[in-house]
Amino acid sequence: MSKNRNVFIVDGKRTPFLKARGKPGPFLASDLAVAAARPLLLKNNINLAELDEVIVGCVMPTADEANIARVIALRLGIPESVPAWTVQRNCASGLQALDCAWQNIQSGKSDLVLAGGTEAMSRAPILYNDLMVNWLSLMMGARTFGQKAAAITKLRPAFFKPIIALIRGLSDPIVGLSMGQTTEEIAYRFDISREQMDEFAVSSHQRLATATDNGHLDEIEAIYDNAGTYFDTDDGIRRDSSIANLGKLKPYFDRKYGTVTPGNSAQITDGAAMLLLASEKAVKKHELPVLAKITDSQWAGLSPRQMGLGPAHAMAPIMQRNKLQIEDIDNWEINEAFAGQVLGCLAAWKQKDYCKNELGLKKALGQIPLDKLNVDGGGISLGHPVGASGARIVLHLASTLKRNNSKQGIASLCIGGGQGGAMMIENPNIQSTAPGNSADDSEKEGAQ
Repeated sequence: MSKNRNVFIVDGKRTPFLKARGKPGPFLASDLAVAAARPLLLKNNINLAELDEVIVGCVMPTADEANIARVIALRLGIPESVPAWTVQRNCASGLQALDCAWQNIQSGKSDLVLAGGTEAMSRAPILYNDLMVNWLSLMMGARTFGQKAAAITKLRPAFFKPIIALIRGLSDPIVGLSMGQTTEEIAYRFDISREQMDEFAVSSHQRLATATDNGHLDEIEAIYDNAGTYFDTDDGIRRDSSIANLGKLKPYFDRKYGTVTPGNSAQITDGAAMLLLASEKAVKKHELPVLAKITDSQWAGLSPRQMGLGPAHAMAPIMQRNKLQIEDIDNWEINEAFAGQVLGCLAAWKQKDYCKNELGLKKALGQIPLDKLNVDGGGISLGHPVGASGARIVLHLASTLKRNNSKQGIASLCIGGGQGGAMMIENPNIQSTAPGNSADDSEKEGAQ
């Protein structure tokens, strides 16, 4: 089995990211993934039987979507003989799917993989609490009229208080904090002001508006719901976003002293992003185009209370391993879960003490230029469907490098529970400074 083979991103597609509007959206998570993957496979004229596997990240599939990757694969018409499996690493589930595909292709286990992520956050369930569940069990166990009547008399209004699964899912069960509350702690630690967060949020909306107008989001594939409604753009963009408007919003996670508001946080959205990954052998065999080459990835762990700093921890080893300086990276994508969280990552890299004590480095890594970070907006403006965002930022980073004729970039996310994930990619048409990951002789021979 070959080792360290080249792994390429052939192409990718995503759906528009659609805001959750207080009710179930028009699409299931599997609907969204199918809508993104079908045109991707058709565009590249893929014989579905040639796929080695399908890997999809998803955090909250419905009860009808167990092993959602398999559901997606079969709905796409992919042969039953092609295995499909689902991964879940909270906010980085889509990135995890790409990382698994990269490793399997790199090792020689696979040559052609459909991978990505999907999420329909608007369809997160509302659950019965334990009081209601116990009462329903009592009621179902009642056999006689008297038993049923007695059970009914025990029903109380408190039994009807629902459990909002989305709120539970966005809270850490170990430290008892929501993701927004962890961002409040980061903002306090690095002295990040409300004004700085709001400025970052406004910039995200402005950049997304410019990217949309300039056609920089050509990875989006239009979709239709069952009523025939047409969706072709991310609908969370606020073109009129301003510091003044955001300043009117009240803190949400710490209502007395907080700085994190809905306006400087990622939007709750539905969406999917799917990519086609291939070995050099598969690229030549099927005459496939190449969008980017994956060169490295890294996962990191840290305190759940500081989960938003995960990108700082995951990107640093990639920089060290490949002997890179900040100026060697042409573009950065850090998922915008919260403005304060992204700004916290930037601040951490500038602090010598943090880099020394938390990252094990001898000096500060330095300042990531804002004009190279999230150049077309991010989660604050277009949303953060948790299972899909990791795949989206890698896909868009690849498109950005190609469009700008740039060399290499890093995409990264924070992960609820106290982790970080990062992936480095390069434009194969531009020579990289990053060493390694060359195809070995057996791979070159197999590609002939």
